[in-house]
Amino acid sequence: MERMIVTGGAGFIGANFVRAALEQTEAEVVVFDKLTYAGRRENLAELEAEARFRFVLGDVADRAAVRRLFAEVRPTQVVNFAAESHVDRSIDAPDDFVRTNVHGTFELLEAARALYAELPPAARSGFRFLHVSTDEVYGSLGPAEAPFTETTPYDPSSPYSATKAAADHLVQAYGRTYGLPVLITNCSNNYGPFQFPEKLIPLMILNAAEGRDLPVYGDGGNVRDWIYVADHCHGVLRALAAGRPGEKYNLGGRAERTNLEVVEAICDLVEERLPAAGNEALRRRGAKSYRQLITFVDDRPGHDWRYAIDCRKAEEELGWTPRHDFAGGLRRTVAWYLDNLDWCRAVHPRQRQGLAGVER
Repeated sequence: MERMIVTGGAGFIGANFVRAALEQTEAEVVVFDKLTYAGRRENLAELEAEARFRFVLGDVADRAAVRRLFAEVRPTQVVNFAAESHVDRSIDAPDDFVRTNVHGTFELLEAARALYAELPPAARSGFRFLHVSTDEVYGSLGPAEAPFTETTPYDPSSPYSATKAAADHLVQAYGRTYGLPVLITNCSNNYGPFQFPEKLIPLMILNAAEGRDLPVYGDGGNVRDWIYVADHCHGVLRALAAGRPGEKYNLGGRAERTNLEVVEAICDLVEERLPAAGNEALRRRGAKSYRQLITFVDDRPGHDWRYAIDCRKAEEELGWTPRHDFAGGLRRTVAWYLDNLDWCRAVHPRQRQGLAGVER
C-alpha cells in the first residue's frame, strides 16, 4: 500500500487534498500538522474514523519530530502543504514564515533524502516529494503582460512569497544535487470550503452576513487568478501520478478578477441567500444593500498588481484541467460558509488579523 505523508493537512488546501486523496487513491494518508491558527482538527473531523487516515501532531521545522515520522511511516509519497501563507501576517511577523516555509521545507527534504538513500531500486522508482507552492513567487504582472509560465523568473515581493521562493529553490536543488524525485506545483488563489476566515472570500462572506465593513485595499483594482480548491487538489494528485520528477507545474483557474469584482459578486450571492431587506445587522447600519458595506482602505505595502497563471503545461502533460468556473465555484463557496457558521465561529475570532485582514 502506498503511504502518503501530507504536511499541513489540517489547513485549508491540505484538508481538501486529504479528502481527495482518500477518495481517489488507495493510499494510507498520514497528516502531519502543527495546528497553528489556520490548521484545525475540525477540518478533518469526519475522517478520524477512516482506516486509512491518521493524524500526527508535529512541526515541520522540528528535526527530531520529522525524522521520527519518516522512520515510522516510511512514506512512498510526501506532499508538503505546510506553510505560513497569509501575506499580511508575513509583513507583521516574517520570522514565523522563514522558520516554517524555509527551514521546515529543508527538514522535510533532509528526511526524504535519508529515506530515499535506503530504498531499494524498485521502491525508489515510485517515490515522490511534491512541494506545493504559489504563483506569488513570480512577482507582479502588468495589465497587458502574458500570464506566468513555469519558466517565468522569480521576483517575490513580500516576506511570504520570498520564503516560498526560497523553499522552491531548495526543492529543485535537492532534485538536481541528490537525485531526489521532486515535483513543484505553483497555484493561483484558492477558494472553497474550510478556508480560514481571514482570507478575502470567506472574510467578505461573513462580514456581509454580519453587516460589517467589507475592506478592500486601494481602489480594488488588483487582479488575481482564482482556482476552486477541489480543482487544485485534483491537479496535485495528477502531478503525483503523472508528473515528471524535477518538473514544476502551474495550476490556475483561468479566472482573473479584480478584487472589487470578487467582493461585488459575493455581495450579490449573499443577497440571494440572505436578502438585505431582512438582515437586521444591515438595518441597524442604515444600509439597504451589501454593496454599501464596501470600504476602501489604504493599500498594503508591496501589493502586487496582478497574478495570472498559464496552466497549459499541466493540461498537456498531466491531462488536468480546472472543472469549476468562477461563478459556480463562488456560489458553492458562499453557500458552504453560510451553512457552516458554527465552524466559522469555532475557528476564527472575527477580528482583524494583520494589517487590514484582507487576503493577498
